[in-house]
Amino acid sequence: MKKTVLTFKTIVISDVHLGMRNSRVERVNRFLQHTNCRTLILNGDIIDAWSLNRRRGTWNKHCSRFIRLILKKIEKKKTKVIYLRGNHDDVLRRFMPIHFEGFNILEDYTLHSKGRKYLVLHGDVFDRITSRYAMIAHLGDIGYQLLLGINRFYNRYRSWRGKRYYSLSKLVKRKVKKAVNFIGKFESSLVGLAKHHGCDGVICGHIHTAEDKMLDDIHYLNSGDWVESHTAIVEHKDGRFQLIDYPTFEKLLAEAKLAKKAKSDHPGKNRPEMEDTPQPKSLLTT
Repeated sequence: MKKTVLTFKTIVISDVHLGMRNSRVERVNRFLQHTNCRTLILNGDIIDAWSLNRRRGTWNKHCSRFIRLILKKIEKKKTKVIYLRGNHDDVLRRFMPIHFEGFNILEDYTLHSKGRKYLVLHGDVFDRITSRYAMIAHLGDIGYQLLLGINRFYNRYRSWRGKRYYSLSKLVKRKVKKAVNFIGKFESSLVGLAKHHGCDGVICGHIHTAEDKMLDDIHYLNSGDWVESHTAIVEHKDGRFQLIDYPTFEKLLAEAKLAKKAKSDHPGKNRPEMEDTPQPKSLLTT
């Protein structure tokens, strides 16, 4: 029996950070292996050149598999892949734009969906620290990775106690006033840019905070990351955009496998084909 896949029109992922020790590459690989789409947008910080350059990171078999999965989608699935530069892979800036058959590396991209326009970009252009003060940005990255390291050991203890995963970095973002203000300004700046370009929505990454909400009549979407939140944005065939996290992906995949098995066990029954992936009311687990 062929492997079960979930089919979407468009998939957007960002901030995979290949090479960072805390990246959950095996999870995003499973997500890519069991999803199909016409357009796959890799919205920045896919490769973490900062970590690899300072030799604090590591390139393992899961990182190589990620690249192979992308190439397979281009070659065999005829998926159009759009790679947008982020700040951790900003070395690509020197060579952009790059156009190959089925693969493009760009600064930003306009996504058309059922008469609506979405501006898609990583978002670091509105991070003043990242764009103007590289040394401070690198120091901030070191602090973030240190926090992730502490968080990893803390959650091993929580797991031993039978408790759920807890994110210290998300706690900081929610509680520290400067972090809250920064996120608010980041979002409003991107909304303003979308309005300037005559778009109905904006899709970004960069701040590792997954969101799906309306801001000043602009649909604001942030695809989160694959370090902690493990989230992606998917567009369905009817033009609906949804934020989906990894546990929900696994649930949808299990449901699709059961439906496929039931259909194969009763081939004589007239069962309507599912044109798209079944959708629960809330896709983002809190």
